Amino acid sequence: MDIRACYDAMGADYEEVFGRFHSEKLIIKFAGKFLDDPSYASLCSTLAAKDYPEAFRAAHTLKGVSQNLGFTPLYQASHKITEALRADRYEETEALLPAVTEAYDRTVRAIQQLDA
Repeated sequence: MDIRACYDAMGADYEEVFGRFHSEKLIIKFAGKFLDDPSYASLCSTLAAKDYPEAFRAAHTLKGVSQNLGFTPLYQASHKITEALRADRYEETEALLPAVTEAYDRTVRAIQQLDA
């Protein structure tokens, strides 16, 4: 799959991110590096441990990375959980995590299908 199809598969807007990066090669490079980003795993583990300050940092990082890379569905889901954590609405995070997981999994699957 090419990078445009990858962004379509994750429900993101390729043209929007291309407008910032101006280089398909850079988009592909940074999308590939996203697979090594520990923010999602950290979010899950820190929420499970009820370490809410660290969960906030992980969610905020995931939100920023996904926004910068134009991963719109993941950005939207991580934004909601970030704001719940910021407002100390910890019980709400449990209900929001499945949407983050779904968007994250969809994003990762799409990136993994990129042509080498």
